[in-house]
Parts: sequence; C-alpha cells; structure tokens
Amino acid sequence: MIKVAPSVLSADFGNLQRDVEAICDAGCDLVHVDVMDGHFVPNLTIGPVVVSSIAKCATKPLDIHLMVENNTFFVDLFAPLKPEYISFHIEEEKHPHRLIQKIRSLGIKPAIVLNPHTPAEAVEYLLKDLDMVLLMSVNPGFGGQSFIDTVIEKASRLNALRNKINPDCLIEVDGGVSDKNIKSLKNVGVDVVVAGSYVFNHSSKKEAIESLQI
Repeated sequence: MIKVAPSVLSADFGNLQRDVEAICDAGCDLVHVDVMDGHFVPNLTIGPVVVSSIAKCATKPLDIHLMVENNTFFVDLFAPLKPEYISFHIEEEKHPHRLIQKIRSLGIKPAIVLNPHTPAEAVEYLLKDLDMVLLMSVNPGFGGQSFIDTVIEKASRLNALRNKINPDCLIEVDGGVSDKNIKSLKNVGVDVVVAGSYVFNHSSKKEAIESLQI
C-alpha cells in the first residue's frame, strides 16, 4: 500500500497544531515538512522553532525535505528533532555521499531529491546508501502546482535501478499528486506520495488520504 505524507506547506499556519493533529488522526503515514531558504528556491518557509512545534503535536514521523543551499547547516539544525527522513537536493550538493553518511550517523534515514529535469540515473551510484529517493513532479518552491507527467517514466526507470541495486530504497513523489494520478504512480513502483493541496483542501482529510493509500 502506498504511504501518504501530507505536506504541511498547505496547512493553515494560524491553526497549525489543529491541522497536523487532523492529518495524523486521519491516518497519514508521515508528516512532510518543506524547508525552503529563499535561495535554492524563491520561497521562504519554516525553521526549527516551527518544526519543533510540529514534531510535538505530530503522532506520525516527520519527513523533512530540504530545499536549501547549505545542506549541512540545515541537517545540523533539524537533526535534534529526530525526523524519520531528511532529504536534500542532489542539484545543490557537491558531496552527496558524504552528506548521506552524516545523516545516517545521526540516526536519521537519508534521502535524495531530484528536480523534474534531473534524470533518475543521477542517483545510480548513491542508491545503495539511500533509504529513499524523492522525485519532484512539480518545480520546487510553491504548493498547488500541476503534476508533471514525465515523472511517471522517470519513476519507472528509477524503479528498475532500485530493484537492481537496493530494493529496500523507497521511491517518493512530490507535487500535484491526487486520486487522478495515484494508480499510474503505483503501477511504476512508487512507495510514498506527498500530497499538500489535495489533502488539506479536501472536505474530508481521511477520505483524501485513504484515496491515495491504494
């Protein structure tokens, strides 16, 4: 069954505790936290004070997605919150293998993110050391964007690589995920989906999450 990680980027930040508790009660598998620095992407989101508050009220593990320039700095910033995953963009990291090892040494599962234009093969020589690869199906930086269909083919290629090198590595997709494309994602081997607008704008968060857990 596909795991669902609602992105708190789409939550009501005036009622953040309410919304985080709501998605956990509705049966999500992870709580996805988008950290943006205003440099790697043209948006600025949240820091450790807010994420610490999310961690306190979340009853499901955190999945922290770094969209930042100084990855090591931000890993050190968020590691004390003990998320299940920390993912960073390969496009911004000069020494990805070193950072993977650092994240794992902190007791956190390391993940790498690929932007829409970055081929699946970019992680071929890192796959054996990863717990998850996150494929962006929108351009990172803002919620509510439309799904980029080419991620289906890329996920299929990554699935073939993953099955050959490290079958335990999960494939996650983030951006524009809904009940309209979830079957296509499952068919190419996707294990986890991030859904922000679809879950938080739905009349029933429970129904939205369950419609993706296929």
